[in-house]
Amino acid sequence: MLIGEVARRSGVSARMLRHYDSLGLVRPTGRTVGGYREYSPADIRRILHVEGLRSLGLSLSQIGRALDDSGFSPSALVGDLIRKTEERLNREQELLERLRTVDAAEPSGWQDALRIVELLHGLGSQSAARRQQAVLAPAEDVLVPAELLAEAVLTESDPNVAGALRWALARAVGDGVASLIPAMSSENVDIRRRAVLALAELPGDEATAVLTDALGDADATVRRHVALALGARGVTQAVPELVGTVVEGPNDVEAAELLGTLARDEKWADRIMSALVDELTAHTADSAVRIRLTQALAEMPGTIALDTLRQLAHDDDRAVALIASALVKTLEERPDDELGQP
Repeated sequence: MLIGEVARRSGVSARMLRHYDSLGLVRPTGRTVGGYREYSPADIRRILHVEGLRSLGLSLSQIGRALDDSGFSPSALVGDLIRKTEERLNREQELLERLRTVDAAEPSGWQDALRIVELLHGLGSQSAARRQQAVLAPAEDVLVPAELLAEAVLTESDPNVAGALRWALARAVGDGVASLIPAMSSENVDIRRRAVLALAELPGDEATAVLTDALGDADATVRRHVALALGARGVTQAVPELVGTVVEGPNDVEAAELLGTLARDEKWADRIMSALVDELTAHTADSAVRIRLTQALAEMPGTIALDTLRQLAHDDDRAVALIASALVKTLEERPDDELGQP
C-alpha cells in the first residue's frame, strides 16, 4: 500500500509517516519500481500502535523503545506519565481558578487585571509577611472579589494573615457569606473554625442565620466562637453556650460580659442568673470553675446578682469567698446611676 493510501486509511499525514521513516520508527517494508514507499499490513499495524501510544502521552523515542524492546515493562513509564499528567492538570486547574478570579473582579483594563494577578501571587507566597502585605496594601482602585478572600481565609494558618484576610473580606466586593457557607459543612474542623471567625466579622442577617445554625456544631471550639459572635449581635439563643464558655474557658471573661449585656433584657435576666447559679451548684468541687462563675455574676446588670454574691462570700472555698466579698463591696459602693437595672 502506497503512502497516500496509508495516510487516508490511518489518519496519519504523509508528512508524519515520512518523519516516522526518518526516525526509524515505522519504516515501510518495500519500495515500488519507481522508488515509492510501500507499506505492508504489519507496517500499518505498527503505525496504529505508534498512534495509540502517542495518545497516552509517550514521546516518539519512548514509543520506539516500547515497540522494539521485547522485555520492556510499561508499568514504570505509565506511572511516570500519570504523575506528570496530574501535575499538568493541577497547573491548569490553578490557571483556570486564577482566570475566574480575574474575571470576577471585572477589570476595566489590563492594569486592573495585572493588579489582581499581583494580589494572587502575594497570597500564594510562602512568606506570611508577604501574604499579609498583599492583603493590606492593594491598589485603592482594585475591587477584590469576596470569593478570592474567602478561599484564602479558609486555608490560612497564620493568625495575623488570617486576621487581615477577615478584615479585607468584610470590605470586599461580592457575597462573602455565600462564599463561606460550604465551609460550614466541611469535615475539616480547622476549616469550620476559620469560617466561623470570618462570618463573625460579616454584618447582616444572613451571616447571623448561618452562625445560629452552627450552634449545634460537633466541635466545642466552633460552638464557642459562634456563641461569642452571636452574643455580640444580641442573639439570645447563644446564652446556653455562653454559660458553658464561662464554665469551661477560655474566653470566659468575654462570655460573661456578653451575658451581662443580654441580661439587660428583663425576659432573660432571670434565666441567665438561674443558669449561672445552677452551674455553681453543679461544680461544688471545682474551684477554678466556681471562681469564673463568681466573676461572671459581677457582670450582671444592676444588683440582681448581689444576694447570690453575698451568699458566696461565705462559701467553703476560700478563694471563691474572697472574690465574692470583694465584688459585693464593689457593688455596694457603686453609685446607683452606675448600677443600672435589667
